[in-house]
Amino acid sequence: MYLTNHFSTAEQADILAFIESNSFATICGMGSDGFPVATHVPVMIDMRENRLFLQAHIMRKQAHTIAFEQNEKVLAIFNGPHAYVSAQHYEPQNTASTWNYSAVHATGIIRFLGDAELYSMLKNLTAKYEQDPASPSQMKHMSDDYIQSNMKAIVAFEIEVTQLQHVFKWSQNKPTHIQDKIVESLTNGSMEDQIAANEMKIRLNKQ
Repeated sequence: MYLTNHFSTAEQADILAFIESNSFATICGMGSDGFPVATHVPVMIDMRENRLFLQAHIMRKQAHTIAFEQNEKVLAIFNGPHAYVSAQHYEPQNTASTWNYSAVHATGIIRFLGDAELYSMLKNLTAKYEQDPASPSQMKHMSDDYIQSNMKAIVAFEIEVTQLQHVFKWSQNKPTHIQDKIVESLTNGSMEDQIAANEMKIRLNKQ
């Protein structure tokens, strides 16, 4: 991660809020063959005694599961909005274009959990994303046999985060009138650009 004073100044509360809003993470580790592995899962945050834990579950007997069992050091990546920024907005214009984006890297130690923790995690994860309490997809509406059968194929884990890094790069190093030009250009672009424009306005307090 490319860290600079301009783009890595957020407080921890802001970083945790970003993780909550972009909770579909890429979990990376190293396989026994020396090649990296990665998997993609929704995670939940758990703060205990001022320590940050990321909780999720994955399929058993997969390359990533085996790698995490053999090497407990992992990296969780959280991505947010991003957009190409043309140097035509800059002054002078004989300079390179760039890419604006938000991302958080959480390095830590992974630990696999038991069935009781898995059951509780599934219940909490479902409640978080299936927000309608009356939804038939809530675990309380599922048979225990069905739940137990599916639990055999997955395993819960948590990552104790030992290092938290972030880059919220939204042209903070540019003059205000240049920032305004970039926001206007993104606002008139694709849906992804419009989302990035809104993120840029939030990061630069332009709303």
